Amino acid sequence: MTSNPLALQLYTVRDQLPSGRRAVLQAIRGFGYGAVEPYDVLTDPGALRADLEETGLAVCSVHARALGDDADALLDGAAAVGADTVIVPSVPAERFADPGSIAALARDLNEAAARAAGRGLRFGYHNHAFEMSPVAGRTGLEALADALDPAVLLEVDTYWAAVGGQDVPTLLGKLGDRVRYLHVKDGPVTRDDPMTAVGTGRMPVTEILAACPSAEWHVVELDRCATDVLTAVRDSLAWLAARGLAAPVPAE
Repeated sequence: MTSNPLALQLYTVRDQLPSGRRAVLQAIRGFGYGAVEPYDVLTDPGALRADLEETGLAVCSVHARALGDDADALLDGAAAVGADTVIVPSVPAERFADPGSIAALARDLNEAAARAAGRGLRFGYHNHAFEMSPVAGRTGLEALADALDPAVLLEVDTYWAAVGGQDVPTLLGKLGDRVRYLHVKDGPVTRDDPMTAVGTGRMPVTEILAACPSAEWHVVELDRCATDVLTAVRDSLAWLAARGLAAPVPAE
């Protein structure tokens, strides 16, 4: 277990946020989460920061594809919501087509990381399943990691790594201490079926978390949920806490 509280990727509750963001954030905080990972830092980041501060939630990182023309605006937004780390949530799958494509992506990420560092921000990359396809005898994600500047961290989405055919604890061992964030998910480990509360699916969650002592943050995310999403968010933390894998933040 990390020393940081459990976080939630806000994409999980994207359908609930428009009808009352502060109430949703209060519910998340009431469940015992201590932080969130926003996915939109362009739409009034100042207001989001105010809501987070009001509800007592920290920002563990943000998802922002800060690689193109809007990179500066995204980095500004990340700083505005109070983040210290920006993580690229995805890139087109063709950027992992072959070693040359991966090397070009690594150069882009390294340059973006240098730009972020100039603003006092860390920079990282988050995977899906296509990065698990073999490239020159190993996964594309491993090839990318070897080509990245040491300052660029990884956020491993454990569920999508499993969907991509990987034994996740083994993969984490290969990636080593570059992995600083884990997306913690559960479900049937299929590409198209909805996910479930952590602890109720097929993912070996306990073994996965034990395999990555370098992780600073564990971030629950349910891309699509088979049940009521807020109930699943609550039950995920309860399951982790019951096994000593998370410490709920007491209500103030």
